[in-house]
Amino acid sequence: MQMPQVRGRVAYIFEDSDFDVDQIIGVKNIKLKDPAELAAVAMKEQDPDFAKKVQIGDVLVGGVNFGYGHPHYPPLIGMRHLGIRGLIAESFSPGYWRGEVAQGFPQVACPGILKAVSRWDELEIDWQAGCVLNHSRGTSLPFEPLSESDSLMIAAGGIIGYLKATQSEDTHGS
Repeated sequence: MQMPQVRGRVAYIFEDSDFDVDQIIGVKNIKLKDPAELAAVAMKEQDPDFAKKVQIGDVLVGGVNFGYGHPHYPPLIGMRHLGIRGLIAESFSPGYWRGEVAQGFPQVACPGILKAVSRWDELEIDWQAGCVLNHSRGTSLPFEPLSESDSLMIAAGGIIGYLKATQSEDTHGS
């Protein structure tokens, strides 16, 4: 299994520490299930024109302890529906991290990222080199290594793909 390619523009920078992802769609919308409905309400408070500006492949950048609070899935379901392909943050809340890795969402903790990027810079997660490349500035910044299980889950597209792959390995290896 290969890690997914993540290369795109910085669609938004969440600079606040302890950012609660529920704010992406608003708490009143947390029970929505339809990805298109979630995408329609995503980022209305932060940038009303966000959905018009974002492109498939774009990434998000976050601050310290990104995802703090209740790790709800709807906000990032809406973002993925808009085309967001990854998230790079200073650090992550453990509950948020675990939930999004289980969804197969590519993300890395990259201390110093807030000072190293601007909105619309083109970034790439170089999984093999262990760094985030800023193609707009010609710079790179190392990210914290992922555990083997997190890497495998992201590469498999989430926990279901991971379980299928490991079950298949067990079946064929016996």
